[in-house]
Amino acid sequence: MTLNLPRQRDGRTPYVLVVVGTDVHRFDRLVGWLERWHAERPGVRLVLQYGHSRTPALPEATPFLGHEELQRAMAEATLVVSHGGPATITEARRTGHLPIVVPRDPTHDEHVDNHQQLFSRRLGAAGMVRLCETEADLVAALDEGLADPARFVLAADPDRPDPRAEAVARVGAVIDDLVARRVRQRAGGRRG
Repeated sequence: MTLNLPRQRDGRTPYVLVVVGTDVHRFDRLVGWLERWHAERPGVRLVLQYGHSRTPALPEATPFLGHEELQRAMAEATLVVSHGGPATITEARRTGHLPIVVPRDPTHDEHVDNHQQLFSRRLGAAGMVRLCETEADLVAALDEGLADPARFVLAADPDRPDPRAEAVARVGAVIDDLVARRVRQRAGGRRG
Protein backbone atom coordinates (compact mmCIF):
# COMPACT_ATOMS: atom_id res chain seq x y z
CA MET A 1 0.00 0.00 0.00
CA THR A 2 1.45 3.36 -1.04
CA LEU A 3 0.50 6.34 1.09
CA ASN A 4 -0.29 9.71 -0.45
CA LEU A 5 1.47 12.46 1.46
CA PRO A 6 0.87 16.16 1.00
CA ARG A 7 3.48 18.37 -0.63
CA GLN A 8 5.08 20.95 1.59
CA ARG A 9 3.36 24.34 1.79
CA ASP A 10 5.95 25.79 -0.58
CA GLY A 11 5.16 23.06 -3.12
CA ARG A 12 8.46 21.22 -2.66
CA THR A 13 8.67 17.46 -2.37
CA PRO A 14 8.98 16.40 1.29
CA TYR A 15 12.65 15.74 2.06
CA VAL A 16 13.88 13.49 4.87
CA LEU A 17 17.59 13.46 5.71
CA VAL A 18 18.90 10.52 7.73
CA VAL A 19 22.38 10.61 9.26
CA VAL A 20 23.92 7.56 10.93
CA GLY A 21 27.33 9.12 11.50
CA THR A 22 30.79 7.76 10.86
CA ASP A 23 31.10 5.08 13.55
CA VAL A 24 32.65 1.85 12.26
CA HIS A 25 29.70 -0.20 13.51
CA ARG A 26 26.93 -1.03 11.07
CA PHE A 27 23.40 0.31 11.59
CA ASP A 28 21.61 -2.12 9.30
CA ARG A 29 18.54 -2.23 11.53
CA LEU A 30 17.80 1.44 10.79
CA VAL A 31 18.59 0.96 7.09
CA GLY A 32 15.97 -1.81 6.89
CA TRP A 33 13.37 0.29 8.69
CA LEU A 34 13.92 3.13 6.22
CA GLU A 35 13.77 0.87 3.17
CA ARG A 36 10.40 -0.50 4.29
CA TRP A 37 9.07 2.95 5.19
CA HIS A 38 10.17 4.52 1.90
CA ALA A 39 8.74 1.67 -0.21
CA GLU A 40 5.27 2.87 0.83
CA ARG A 41 6.12 6.57 0.38
CA PRO A 42 7.95 6.86 -2.95
CA GLY A 43 6.93 10.53 -3.25
CA VAL A 44 9.21 11.46 -0.35
CA ARG A 45 12.80 12.38 -1.08
CA LEU A 46 14.88 10.29 1.33
CA VAL A 47 18.61 10.97 1.58
CA LEU A 48 20.44 8.46 3.76
CA GLN A 49 24.03 8.86 4.94
CA TYR A 50 24.62 5.22 5.88
CA GLY A 51 28.27 5.15 6.99
CA HIS A 52 29.62 1.63 7.36
CA SER A 53 26.18 -0.02 7.16
CA ARG A 54 25.18 -2.21 4.24
CA THR A 55 24.43 -0.33 1.03
CA PRO A 56 20.71 0.50 1.11
CA ALA A 57 18.26 -0.17 -1.71
CA LEU A 58 17.40 3.52 -1.85
CA PRO A 59 17.97 5.97 -4.71
CA GLU A 60 19.76 8.66 -2.66
CA ALA A 61 22.07 6.81 -0.31
CA THR A 62 25.66 7.81 0.31
CA PRO A 63 28.20 6.41 2.75
CA PHE A 64 29.44 9.80 3.93
CA LEU A 65 28.73 13.52 3.60
CA GLY A 66 31.32 16.25 4.07
CA HIS A 67 30.63 18.81 6.78
CA GLU A 68 29.50 21.57 4.41
CA GLU A 69 27.40 19.13 2.39
CA LEU A 70 25.77 17.89 5.61
CA GLN A 71 25.03 21.46 6.72
CA ARG A 72 23.42 22.24 3.37
CA ALA A 73 21.37 19.03 3.47
CA MET A 74 20.13 19.76 6.99
CA ALA A 75 19.17 23.30 6.04
CA GLU A 76 17.09 22.02 3.10
CA ALA A 77 15.48 19.01 4.79
CA THR A 78 11.88 18.86 5.95
CA LEU A 79 12.84 16.37 8.68
CA VAL A 80 16.18 15.18 10.08
CA VAL A 81 16.64 11.68 11.50
CA SER A 82 19.82 11.10 13.47
CA HIS A 83 21.62 8.34 15.30
CA GLY A 84 22.20 9.16 18.98
CA GLY A 85 25.46 11.01 18.34
CA PRO A 86 25.64 14.30 20.26
CA ALA A 87 27.35 16.23 17.46
CA THR A 88 24.74 15.27 14.84
CA ILE A 89 21.88 16.03 17.23
CA THR A 90 23.41 19.42 18.02
CA GLU A 91 23.84 20.27 14.33
CA ALA A 92 20.25 19.29 13.55
CA ARG A 93 18.95 21.49 16.36
CA ARG A 94 21.22 24.35 15.33
CA THR A 95 19.73 24.27 11.83
CA GLY A 96 16.21 24.51 13.24
CA HIS A 97 15.13 20.87 13.44
CA LEU A 98 13.70 18.89 16.32
CA PRO A 99 15.64 15.76 15.35
CA ILE A 100 14.05 12.34 15.21
CA VAL A 101 16.65 10.22 17.01
CA VAL A 102 17.21 6.48 16.71
CA PRO A 103 20.04 5.56 19.08
CA ARG A 104 22.39 2.74 18.21
CA ASP A 105 21.85 -0.41 20.31
CA PRO A 106 24.90 -2.41 21.43
CA THR A 107 22.80 -5.60 21.68
CA HIS A 108 22.62 -5.43 17.85
CA ASP A 109 26.39 -4.74 17.60
CA GLU A 110 25.65 -1.15 16.55
CA HIS A 111 28.02 0.39 19.11
CA VAL A 112 30.45 -0.49 21.90
CA ASP A 113 28.06 0.40 24.73
CA ASN A 114 24.65 1.93 25.47
CA HIS A 115 25.71 5.58 25.83
CA GLN A 116 23.65 6.64 22.77
CA GLN A 117 20.53 5.09 24.28
CA LEU A 118 21.06 6.74 27.68
CA PHE A 119 21.89 10.12 26.15
CA SER A 120 18.97 10.03 23.70
CA ARG A 121 16.49 8.98 26.39
CA ARG A 122 17.48 11.97 28.54
CA LEU A 123 17.09 14.34 25.60
CA GLY A 124 13.77 12.73 24.68
CA ALA A 125 12.47 13.15 28.23
CA ALA A 126 13.49 16.83 28.08
CA GLY A 127 11.68 17.32 24.75
CA MET A 128 14.92 18.12 22.93
CA VAL A 129 14.56 15.23 20.44
CA ARG A 130 11.83 12.90 19.24
CA LEU A 131 13.12 9.55 20.51
CA CYS A 132 12.37 6.45 18.42
CA GLU A 133 13.61 3.09 19.66
CA THR A 134 11.35 0.87 17.54
CA GLU A 135 10.40 0.74 13.89
CA ALA A 136 6.81 1.64 14.81
CA ASP A 137 8.04 4.73 16.71
CA LEU A 138 10.09 5.83 13.70
CA VAL A 139 7.26 5.30 11.21
CA ALA A 140 4.88 7.27 13.43
CA ALA A 141 7.33 10.15 13.87
CA LEU A 142 8.14 10.37 10.15
CA ASP A 143 4.50 10.26 9.10
CA GLU A 144 3.57 12.82 11.76
CA GLY A 145 6.41 15.08 10.67
CA LEU A 146 5.46 14.90 7.02
CA ALA A 147 1.80 15.57 7.80
CA ASP A 148 2.69 18.57 10.00
CA PRO A 149 6.34 19.62 9.52
CA ALA A 150 5.92 22.60 11.88
CA ARG A 151 5.89 20.17 14.82
CA PHE A 152 9.55 19.38 14.10
CA VAL A 153 10.79 22.94 13.57
CA LEU A 154 12.79 24.89 16.15
CA ALA A 155 13.65 28.56 16.04
CA ALA A 156 17.00 28.48 14.27
CA ASP A 157 19.62 31.11 14.85
CA PRO A 158 22.88 29.98 13.27
CA ASP A 159 24.74 32.93 14.79
CA ARG A 160 23.68 32.13 18.35
CA PRO A 161 23.69 28.43 19.20
CA ASP A 162 21.06 27.07 21.55
CA PRO A 163 22.72 26.95 25.01
CA ARG A 164 21.16 23.54 25.58
CA ALA A 165 22.77 22.36 22.35
CA GLU A 166 26.14 23.57 23.63
CA ALA A 167 25.56 21.52 26.78
CA VAL A 168 24.64 18.53 24.63
CA ALA A 169 27.87 18.93 22.68
CA ARG A 170 29.93 19.14 25.89
CA VAL A 171 28.27 16.03 27.30
CA GLY A 172 28.80 14.29 23.98
CA ALA A 173 32.49 15.12 24.02
CA VAL A 174 32.82 13.69 27.52
CA ILE A 175 30.98 10.52 26.47
CA ASP A 176 33.11 10.17 23.34
CA ASP A 177 36.26 10.53 25.45
CA LEU A 178 35.06 7.92 27.95
CA VAL A 179 34.16 5.47 25.19
CA ALA A 180 37.54 5.99 23.49
CA ARG A 181 39.33 5.33 26.79
CA ARG A 182 37.27 2.18 27.33
CA VAL A 183 38.06 0.93 23.82
CA ARG A 184 41.78 1.60 24.36
CA GLN A 185 41.66 -0.22 27.71
CA ARG A 186 39.98 -3.23 26.12
CA ALA A 187 42.48 -3.24 23.23
CA GLY A 188 45.39 -3.00 25.68
CA GLY A 189 44.07 -5.95 27.65
CA ARG A 190 43.92 -8.15 24.54
CA ARG A 191 47.58 -7.66 23.68
CA GLY A 192 48.77 -9.29 26.88
